[in-house]
Amino acid sequence: MDVARRYSQDKPVAVNVPRWRSPVWQHLRTALIYAVLLAASAFFLFPMAWMGGTSLKTIEEVGQPQLNLLPMSPQWQNYAKLFQEEQFYRAYANSIFVTAVVLFGTVTSISLVAFSFARLEWPGKRIVFALMLSTLMLPAQATLVPQYVLFFNLGWIRTFNPITIPGFFAGGAALVFLLRQFMMGIPKELDEAAMIDGANPLQIWWHIIMPLSRPAIATVTVFLFVGQWNNLINPLLYLQKAELYTMPIYVAQKHNLQESPIPWNDIMAASVLFVIPVLVVFLLTQRYFIEGITLTGTKG
Repeated sequence: MDVARRYSQDKPVAVNVPRWRSPVWQHLRTALIYAVLLAASAFFLFPMAWMGGTSLKTIEEVGQPQLNLLPMSPQWQNYAKLFQEEQFYRAYANSIFVTAVVLFGTVTSISLVAFSFARLEWPGKRIVFALMLSTLMLPAQATLVPQYVLFFNLGWIRTFNPITIPGFFAGGAALVFLLRQFMMGIPKELDEAAMIDGANPLQIWWHIIMPLSRPAIATVTVFLFVGQWNNLINPLLYLQKAELYTMPIYVAQKHNLQESPIPWNDIMAASVLFVIPVLVVFLLTQRYFIEGITLTGTKG
């Protein structure tokens, strides 16, 4: 009996492996996933490729009904014409100036507000936080007229002030919420240790919280940069001077419906140069951006 039991235990038992878990099916599934990802990448990259190809075409090629992604002969003079326009350099410089000021003011102010909500204790904090989040339900279009009247009474029309100065007052409840969620995940013991060493709240914010919040700061910076760099409505409303126009207005002015045929090659050339900073910023902050999105979604 013992021998039979020992024999039955030593005998290998056949295990039925599900078909979908076999190595062949695993490889097929991996290949299918990569194929879907490549197709999605091609779908999203096609507008960029079309924009780049159209920027190098002649006006005759642009008007052809055939779908040709690449030009017959690249027309680099389309870019040379832009570089000869003084308005192009002025609009590009204005966009860089406005975006830099807005980034500095907004990132600084919203990080301070998020630090206050996440790390400090003060009366009415939850009520103020709820009121701040309630502003997300108010569409931006509903505040355009009141804001315009306010800035007009302040004498800020035809200046950069309506675009740059509000950023220093922590505009953007969603970004404050994003930073707050990240800062709440930082251990409180770091604040307590710093306070024992004599640090005040501003020193804790600058020397401890800000360095540890780099992924979230990078995420907010990318969102702000893309939003402000592509901002058309506010500059169009408040600037009202050709010397102050930014790149979105410059590109929009090239789309002149009274001009026939519409110079899509010049428009796409300006669009390519307009998109380059966005790609550079994303590539430089890609690692922190992805890490910030992941961490802020898991902390609470």
